Amino acid sequence: MSAERIMLGGCPVDLRDRSGAVEEIRLRTLDADAPALGVVSVNLDHVHHFGGGSRWQGTIDRAPLEWLHLIDGAPLAAQAGRLTGRVWPRLAGSDIIEPILRAAEEDGVRVGFLGGNDETHTALRERLARDYPALELSGLWSPSRDDLADRDRSREIARDIAEANTGVLVVCLGKPRQELWMAEHGEATGARVLLAFGAVVDFLAERVDRAPQWAAESGVEWAWRLAHEPRRLATRYLVDGPPAYRSVRRAPVPERAASTATGRFVPEGESADIAIALVTYNSARHVGPLIESLRAEAETLRLRVIVADNGSTDSTRALVAAHPDIVAVETGGNRGYATGINLALSRAGDAEAVLVLNPDLEVERGAIAEMLRRLRMPGVGAVVPKVLAPDGTVYPSLRREPTIGRAIGDALLGSHGGDRPAFSSEIDTNAESYQHAHRVDWATGAAVLVRREVAELAGRWDSRFFLYSEETDYFRRLRDLGVDIWYEPHARVRHDQGGSGTSRALAALMAVNRVRYVRKHHSPGYAAGFHAVVILHELLRSYSGEHRNTLRVLLDQPSWRRLPHATRWPVHPRSTPTGTIIVPAHNESAVIARTLRALTLPPSTAEVVVVCNGCTDNTAEIARSFPGVRVVEIDRPSKAAALNAGDAAARSWPRLYLDADVEIHPGAVAAVFGELETGRVLAARPDFRYDTTGATMLVRSYYRARERMPSTDESLWGAGAYALSEAGHKRLGQFPDLTADDLIVDSLFVPGEKVVVPTEPVRVRTPRSLAGLLAILTRQRRGNLGAPAQSTTTTTVIELLSSVRGPFALIDATVYAALTSVGRRRARRAGSANAWERDDSSRGVDSLAPGSRTARPRTTAHRVPLFDEEN
Repeated sequence: MSAERIMLGGCPVDLRDRSGAVEEIRLRTLDADAPALGVVSVNLDHVHHFGGGSRWQGTIDRAPLEWLHLIDGAPLAAQAGRLTGRVWPRLAGSDIIEPILRAAEEDGVRVGFLGGNDETHTALRERLARDYPALELSGLWSPSRDDLADRDRSREIARDIAEANTGVLVVCLGKPRQELWMAEHGEATGARVLLAFGAVVDFLAERVDRAPQWAAESGVEWAWRLAHEPRRLATRYLVDGPPAYRSVRRAPVPERAASTATGRFVPEGESADIAIALVTYNSARHVGPLIESLRAEAETLRLRVIVADNGSTDSTRALVAAHPDIVAVETGGNRGYATGINLALSRAGDAEAVLVLNPDLEVERGAIAEMLRRLRMPGVGAVVPKVLAPDGTVYPSLRREPTIGRAIGDALLGSHGGDRPAFSSEIDTNAESYQHAHRVDWATGAAVLVRREVAELAGRWDSRFFLYSEETDYFRRLRDLGVDIWYEPHARVRHDQGGSGTSRALAALMAVNRVRYVRKHHSPGYAAGFHAVVILHELLRSYSGEHRNTLRVLLDQPSWRRLPHATRWPVHPRSTPTGTIIVPAHNESAVIARTLRALTLPPSTAEVVVVCNGCTDNTAEIARSFPGVRVVEIDRPSKAAALNAGDAAARSWPRLYLDADVEIHPGAVAAVFGELETGRVLAARPDFRYDTTGATMLVRSYYRARERMPSTDESLWGAGAYALSEAGHKRLGQFPDLTADDLIVDSLFVPGEKVVVPTEPVRVRTPRSLAGLLAILTRQRRGNLGAPAQSTTTTTVIELLSSVRGPFALIDATVYAALTSVGRRRARRAGSANAWERDDSSRGVDSLAPGSRTARPRTTAHRVPLFDEEN
């Protein structure tokens, strides 16, 4: 009968998820023509009694009943996973008895209990009357051991059960007695289903406590139970258990192919049970395992999978493209989690429900079916699952509506500090909340299933949040529709928790978006109070550099616009503008592969010329290993000479001049080239963002001040990348023999002739050390000697002063001024000497070829009015 059966320790085990097992049992209670079904829980105690070499091996298999053997025990679940490559849940009798009773109540099936004493039966009657008022109880039988040992008496009990018209008989006699009694007398009871569920009668009667959730999920429930009942369980766990465990572990683990996925996803144009929206951004490490887990779910559900990619620069898009039954959507930039969701759901098609998933999840077997079962209950509009951390522990994913009181509690006591009253914390940390299904305000947006018609009424996710708080806002709108949001603990997903990346900018964005959310839904006065409490939260933790940075951002509202935000590549008449990218490279073997790897991603059609100027390392060899890259070598270690040599070798316009240690996405290149091809401007550069990860305090302070200066957002310098049209280059002529090439080019054009194009930001790695920063400042200031007048000292001072909005900004401006002064003095001492000052602190060792493996960069976002494409 089993769709998938394996042997563990000499015992057959039928692999089922929770919903599948419950539904199979329910259908059997309604099928009068099928043989009676005996359900047993297979744990180490069962292996001891019925496994290989045991006294009762094969005994029950020869009974007239048909048997369903369910996994009950962490060791068996783990070994089943090793054998099959899938995650299988534990299905203890105490885990599935309640949904079986609910089904019997709905179907009018009479239920009886065999086992337990009179006191237990009294408590059981009260519990069933309270929680299952419509359940028909056929009877409660409490035979003695002598009765069970007497065959004639057992036959009388079986006849009594049959005369009571029992459809489901819960047999709670303990192993092996209950299974042996069922094998001999089960058919005579007339029950359609017999459940060998041991101590379930005591659990239902609430006379025995279940092990806490953490113990069950950590695989140490046996230790908890042993500690509470040492006399009864010592032999089972300490004497009989170890040999049974060894027997289970002896099963050989087969070699498996890289993918065990067999489920087919539903294509567009066909109806589906669920349309799944995934938003990816550099998610190559996670998206494969997620898709494989969805394949397993697709064996029992009709799933359509839509992946909206936010401009990944790794192999994410190639990995998704390898699955032709996945609907792939390009968002046209890094447009944020909410926009990605909206674009994915615009392709949802005909589906009963929509499911939004983070790409760094893995869905456990049966989880989506469990969520759908809950969603189909009256009044339920959305369902969220239990979220597990990578180590299997429960992640506190449930949240309460943000209020000033809860923000104060979290500020003073911490977000995860103990089980506090609901009014004092936004995060629900009560362990019981994660054990039982119930209504919730909202939950982290890692996974949420929404009824299709409810999603249409709620409309689009608010793309103004980019990342963080978009789910808070969406859940609030669901509640405003009058539908319930339910937590379903039997649906489990594993969440990496780091898939969105971590950085100071993202930490600050999370705090700022909390304030933005409250501003959207509350009065200005309330929002100001909430903002003050969020500031207090960061102030109390300002001993940490990350919290100090967040505090500065919260106090400096103009800086909010420089936080990670949506970027979209402009659409031009030519979808893939061509041009030339010139990369001067002097001994850049540590970083050149990283730069070229990004440049050569499809659909790039640009010509790439790398000019090795006076290189003494293998920069040229690495560059030549990239298909389509031309390498020009000159003897002179001069950047200006390299740029001019690149111009001489280039064949097309426009031209992008790119520093060798700067990564730029092909979409950003296309956007810049497309802007120049319109003829509206002569010069352009992409957006950029400083990456100060690992930098010293003074370096971070310098770049914070620089970011606040208006010229940073308006000039061509700073990004390590700028581009010229052919007409713009004529104004320049040749590059002068100075190192500050971007400053020189910027000075040639008035504001109407140059533009900063909103693109995926170029990642500019700043120096990590003060010495590295001073080397760069010295080179820049030396490059200004003898050059045309650039931004004067007076202008710089005015910009610095105008950027000061508080004490922290004043400190940063002072650091900027002091370090700039030191760089100027060093440059004057060096004069025009042909030195090559360079920062090496930001240049990590990179791979030597396109296929080499490197450390993965952290991401900035990957988290999405349903259902039209976003404008």
